[in-house]
Amino acid sequence: MDTETLKTFILLAKSKNFSRTAEQLFVAQSTVTNRIADLERELGKTLFIRNNRKVALTDEGMIFEQYAERMLKLEEAAFEEIHSIRNYSSYTHIGTTNTIYECHLYSKIKQILKENPDDSLKITIGHSQDLLRDLQDGIIDVVFCYTPLIKKGFTCEVFAVDELILVTAMHKNDYHNGINKEDLLNSDYLFCNFALQEVGSFIRELFPPHYKFRFEIDNSTKLIPYLLDIGGISFLPESLAKPYLDKGELVKIPLLDFTAPKISCYMVQKESERAKVKSYFKL
Repeated sequence: MDTETLKTFILLAKSKNFSRTAEQLFVAQSTVTNRIADLERELGKTLFIRNNRKVALTDEGMIFEQYAERMLKLEEAAFEEIHSIRNYSSYTHIGTTNTIYECHLYSKIKQILKENPDDSLKITIGHSQDLLRDLQDGIIDVVFCYTPLIKKGFTCEVFAVDELILVTAMHKNDYHNGINKEDLLNSDYLFCNFALQEVGSFIRELFPPHYKFRFEIDNSTKLIPYLLDIGGISFLPESLAKPYLDKGELVKIPLLDFTAPKISCYMVQKESERAKVKSYFKL
């Protein structure tokens, strides 16, 4: 089971088209067919359903897809760490969600790079569950996420606590005196799908089930330009909104008859590799 075969399998699983996969790999379609056939023989399982109308993963194929992606990541991580030994005193692979990176890590990482020129850092921005899986597979050294991992062999510490605030653009502010919970239904609420456990549940429960928002996005940093340009209101972590609050571009809306929960983000790492993550991330 070699790297090229695994890459071929993953591309075919995503494109569901043999000829398109061959084009992406710059090989003949017969090469793709042969690689998949060899892989299925090696595993003793059929990975794809093929007919004239579609190519689809079997149940076994869907299971193997997760492991194939992880095997390629592990191989890449091994090569990177081996080569980093020759050039740097240490190598640290950091996984973080985008919001935590923007709110808490960017300035810290910039400082680390300035103060530690012999150290190598790799930053992977992704979703909490994917990052935690990569941490457990040994691909990532430390993860900053909104989901705590309580598991033997790992440490999980609160890295930062943020306020959740309701904001709007200064030039569109119709809520100088604040807002009541029931008035949210009549507001122009721009929804960000926070994957923040109780915070995500808190926001969703302010609205009826299956409520259709005028605008929805799954990245809070990408929401701010819409607030500034078209108005509307939305909940954001205060540290993310702070630069815009300081410049007077966004304003905080007082909550009159309800309160918002705080947002905790966590630093998670393997207990056995804690020394690998230097003092610049210790709490």
